[in-house]
Amino acid sequence: MRLGSVLSEALRNIGSGVSRAFAMFLAVLLSGTLLGGYEAMTVIDLESQAVQRINAYADVNAIVGGTVDGTACDRLSDAGDGMTGTLAGAMRAGEQVVPLATPGKDISSYDVTPGMIRLIAGNAKADVSGVWVPRDVAKDFGLAVGSALRTREGTTRVAGVFDWPNDGRDTRFAYAFIVPVSASASTFNECWVKRWPVDGQMENLLYATLVAGSGSSNAGVTQVNKGFDAHYDARASYVNRSTRWMPWVGLAIGVLVGVFGVRRRRLEYAGALHSGQSKGAQLLGIGVETGVWAGLATFASCALLLAYAVRMSRSDWAAVLAAAVRTPLAVFAGVMVASLFAGLLIRESQLFRFFKKR
Repeated sequence: MRLGSVLSEALRNIGSGVSRAFAMFLAVLLSGTLLGGYEAMTVIDLESQAVQRINAYADVNAIVGGTVDGTACDRLSDAGDGMTGTLAGAMRAGEQVVPLATPGKDISSYDVTPGMIRLIAGNAKADVSGVWVPRDVAKDFGLAVGSALRTREGTTRVAGVFDWPNDGRDTRFAYAFIVPVSASASTFNECWVKRWPVDGQMENLLYATLVAGSGSSNAGVTQVNKGFDAHYDARASYVNRSTRWMPWVGLAIGVLVGVFGVRRRRLEYAGALHSGQSKGAQLLGIGVETGVWAGLATFASCALLLAYAVRMSRSDWAAVLAAAVRTPLAVFAGVMVASLFAGLLIRESQLFRFFKKR
């Protein structure tokens, strides 16, 4: 048979309903979308856990109980180039501040290095020319970026306002004035470092900021937010997720669908061989028919997964999609290979046996 004849016959089979293309289309579409969607949901949930930890400072560690070199602490920001980089800064307790608006009430203040301002602001270009205040302080005193803060000690400019929610993190910054000072201005009591992805070098880096011979033998590393598991491993959670087997499940379903699609028409295929159709032309026809309904179903499934990933992902929709589409692609591969293999096994000599079992 000529190529044009094979293609036209395959399209007529699809259009006339002989190949049950719509039912097979639905089988591939539903299996690919549901299994791929389950994978996408799992990855998005893992992604949300990671985002929640990052936002809650769950993986920010601090060294306490020693004397910290502020310059060495700030330099930790150059120690790695993780997914969101490394931010580090030092702090110490400052003088009590008495705003003129509330002369009978003093508020704690903390002297911090520029690196700490960048850490709490989450921005490597944070303004360090004035004090920073948490959202609650700004609300109570009517402060905003650029406001003048008048205190008993003088007037200073508010350089920034930051959020410090009550989610388990260290509460000292929840209601205080954060005053940036030079990293080389004396020493500090703590060094904080925020790094993602977390690795085993963080603790060693923190110990490297201690000033030798300054009573640092009792120093230790602790979490800034103790409300989360300290042994969280984002990579291990992803690699060991329960849905990592979805592509294999999809492949198995694809094989079943492909075999079923051919076996239900085996009498037709054996009869065509008996009428003189070559095996090559028959396999080409099977491949064209299967490729049309399975390909369209796979394309539709991937489109639905793309829409879901873009809509629901909180960070990297492309990574979610890359994990999810493996399943519909595996279904497609299974359908195509199984269809051709099942077609290859049909022989003209089986015609009468198939006819008797029809």
